[in-house]
Amino acid sequence: MKSPSQIVDMMYNKDAYSQWLGIQRVKDDHGYSHIKMQIRSEMCNGFGITHGGISYAFADSALAFASNSHGLQAVSIETSISHLRPLHVDDWIEAIAIEKHRSRKIGLYEVEVKKSDGQLVALFKGTVYFTGKDW
Repeated sequence: MKSPSQIVDMMYNKDAYSQWLGIQRVKDDHGYSHIKMQIRSEMCNGFGITHGGISYAFADSALAFASNSHGLQAVSIETSISHLRPLHVDDWIEAIAIEKHRSRKIGLYEVEVKKSDGQLVALFKGTVYFTGKDW
């Protein structure tokens, strides 16, 4: 059986979008992912703040890494995010995804997105379906 890090390696190496975001992995574990990245100017919208899709995609990557870490392929079936504070160019952010519930077919995860100073900037919730296919 592959370790969580081996599984996330396989995912990340094929994930051009997570690579474009500049995601750095801090810790991979069963049902857990801790990642970080820095906001760049091309990630900002017309208001001069980070586009909501960036923090959404960042949290979604943490969800994917955490939910697939058990060795079964998982796909999201429902996700949502609450944006609490704006992000700006050069901000460093981190996301921690934690498994809250896991059954044979369904998993529920919560992801907190925080600035490097610890300020909570977004809360993300994701439900995944375990396909039954091994990694």
